[in-house]
Amino acid sequence: MNKKPNIIFILSDDLGYETLGCYGGTSYKTPNLDNLAKTGARFNNAHVQPLCTPTRVQLMSGKYNFRNYIGFGLMDPKERTFGHIYSENGYKTCIAGKWQLYSYNPPGEKPEDRNKGQKIEDAGFDEYCVWHAHQTEEKGSRYKDPIIYQNGEYLKDTKEQYGDDIFADYINNFIEKNQDEPFFVYFPMALTHDPKEPTPDSEEYKLFEPPSNKTLGGTTFDELENWDDDPKFYKDMVEYHDKIIGRIVSKLESLNLRDDTLIIYAGDNGTTRGIVSMMGDKEIIGGKGLTSDTGTHVPLICNWPKAVPQETVIDDLVDASDFLPTMLDISNIEHNDITDGRSFYSQISGKKGNPREWIYFYFDPNSPRLKRPVSEFVRERKWKLYSDDRMFNVLDDPDEKNIISCNENEETKEVYKKLKKILADIKN
Repeated sequence: MNKKPNIIFILSDDLGYETLGCYGGTSYKTPNLDNLAKTGARFNNAHVQPLCTPTRVQLMSGKYNFRNYIGFGLMDPKERTFGHIYSENGYKTCIAGKWQLYSYNPPGEKPEDRNKGQKIEDAGFDEYCVWHAHQTEEKGSRYKDPIIYQNGEYLKDTKEQYGDDIFADYINNFIEKNQDEPFFVYFPMALTHDPKEPTPDSEEYKLFEPPSNKTLGGTTFDELENWDDDPKFYKDMVEYHDKIIGRIVSKLESLNLRDDTLIIYAGDNGTTRGIVSMMGDKEIIGGKGLTSDTGTHVPLICNWPKAVPQETVIDDLVDASDFLPTMLDISNIEHNDITDGRSFYSQISGKKGNPREWIYFYFDPNSPRLKRPVSEFVRERKWKLYSDDRMFNVLDDPDEKNIISCNENEETKEVYKKLKKILADIKN
């Protein structure tokens, strides 16, 4: 009996497609991810929700957000995740990294949402090593001297340690321990989310003391998040996150597991607002939280030497609901719950597959800090239509500066009619 393939799903935080060299980015050095793209498959049109929680809920459940999204920083405690599914189907499962799906709002902000989400203990994974397992005001640093909750206990020895180093070490130990069994690893990285801080490779790291090292009881929410951080460290953070990923790849190679392991790498939303990255002589300004391309367009790389041809470049549309059905397809796991996504397994195998003609978004910020209504839209490669009838040619106008009239010509009339019908029918 052949062993089922291992899967490692890596999700970077606040990192858009423009940051990676394999996408033409020139501001940062990302050799490990560039090599995974060169020796595997790279998607040019992967889009996710513009913020982390909506994306994570969608990719972990395979469902559009209107079905199961209950609030920012929350996952419905009744929702089944890919942790549950893989654990129930013979896989050893592990999550290491950012959780932030149990309770998000600080005291005084939407108190009705506190303790409303899913506990990490109930998320279906055999093992976990996470940051932000409980209340936001208790989360502390995610980087230097981090607060880490591991298998029911807080670590007591994280002084001078770095969050993503701890997560990577935990994952590598988990892989080595379970190398003879099929395993599923989910690595929602802390990097490169705010606060922009020195990494262990930064000259300033040894002298840096995280703001969250203050006594938590006397620290405000804004001080914990350190919104006045220094964007100059974003380059160090992008490059260190690439280095961390390289360590996991090296571990697989040392255990002769590369041919047996699919690595999926993606971003959870666009780059932090205001971060300027270069693609040659072209400036791309981060658009996290925006529903235009700089908020939704993320890198997607799939590498599996046994099954994914080298230097595969795929222009098909992909959204956050597609990851779960793809992984289940690869693992030959049947799943009867509602799955809105569409598998792209055939495409990464070098075949045409059944690519999407359009992708749909139900984006609900639902945060006291983002006083914005739900945004609903559908897009093709070229055209994008919002539920309020704003239409854009996103190939020529990715920043959505010029609304196109649906009556401009015969093409726009037909596109409007088609996309409007999708918006009308999708919830039925």
